[in-house]
Amino acid sequence: MHLHVGGGHYELTVKDHFDAAHALPGYDGPCQYLHGHTWDVEITIAGQHLDEVGMLYDFKDVKGALHGVLENFDHRCLNDVPPFDEINPTAEHLARVVFYELEKTFPAHISLKEVAVWESPIAKVTYRP
Repeated sequence: MHLHVGGGHYELTVKDHFDAAHALPGYDGPCQYLHGHTWDVEITIAGQHLDEVGMLYDFKDVKGALHGVLENFDHRCLNDVPPFDEINPTAEHLARVVFYELEKTFPAHISLKEVAVWESPIAKVTYRP
């Protein structure tokens, strides 16, 4: 049973990270060469219906879904991992790819609102469809 909350909605945000290298061919600067980042990835889901315990979606399950997507990139050269073997592994492309991979994992009553990718503690990009 899902309890409807009159008119409002809840947003739940979790964060994970992975370490990976990439190169940006065509970029005019040192980032065209192979280098690495500790990528922080922050996601926000939303919905209106709480379960019988009073939760939108279990934090543990959200973290598990995110980790499941990110483990495909961990300790890899992103340029070798599809689809980045065909498109540049920019933070922008990474945010979009993670979004659509992750979106498949949530039930219908949960919407994935955004994926933010931090390539450093002071630089992030956010993707929202």
